[in-house]
Amino acid sequence: MVGDVEEILARKSLVVAMPGFASPPFFGGSSDTLQGIDADTSQQLADALGVKLVLDRSSPTFDGAVALIEQGRADIVVAKLSRTLSRARNISYSRPYAQLSHALIINRVRFAILANGRQPEEVVRAFDGELGVIAGSSFGYYARNNFTKAKVRTFLTWQELVAAVREGHVDAAYRDDLEIKRLLHEDPSLTIVARSVTLTDLTDTIAIGVRRGSPHLLEFVNLFLELSGRDKPMTADELVNRYLRKA
Repeated sequence: MVGDVEEILARKSLVVAMPGFASPPFFGGSSDTLQGIDADTSQQLADALGVKLVLDRSSPTFDGAVALIEQGRADIVVAKLSRTLSRARNISYSRPYAQLSHALIINRVRFAILANGRQPEEVVRAFDGELGVIAGSSFGYYARNNFTKAKVRTFLTWQELVAAVREGHVDAAYRDDLEIKRLLHEDPSLTIVARSVTLTDLTDTIAIGVRRGSPHLLEFVNLFLELSGRDKPMTADELVNRYLRKA
């Protein structure tokens, strides 16, 4: 059973849950050469505690990684984890270290049909088309709350969802603006068939998830973020300029 700092020190290991896929610049690479902001943060937290880092990457989804700390199989989740009210019922959150905006990538042809002469802003705000999200991500929760008229479809991976938008199988994909910016940076040809929309009034705050009942660990994580200069949340533009334009 995992728990608070005293148990971690006695065990001599910090168990960090992180999904098995890649999400640059937060986490990516192989298990042997894991890279990214969250990979570095996980190792530095373990070093600060003076224990070994143990990564549990068995989950294929963000929600699955959260379940690992709910079940007592991991101490924390460091994985570009969005703060949502539904998750907050079962876990604690650190202070945010990134703050992103919500965004859509929209198939141009399907959007024109959906608009039927209406202004684009009106169509987006009252979106009633097919909206794709990644299964087990926070954007399934956001879609149900922010686009109540939409027909929400889930996809196992971001790559499958982007392909569905490109091929016109869904009207739009819903995710954060960092992922949309990264997508268009890596594949500019997508702009031929799709357009992006950033919803600046809807924010996605990213934090470390901590198992409930571990107040000392939560305090330690927050102090680590403060002392390491991560207490000012990074924006999508800052992340793109600092990490992705170098790639």
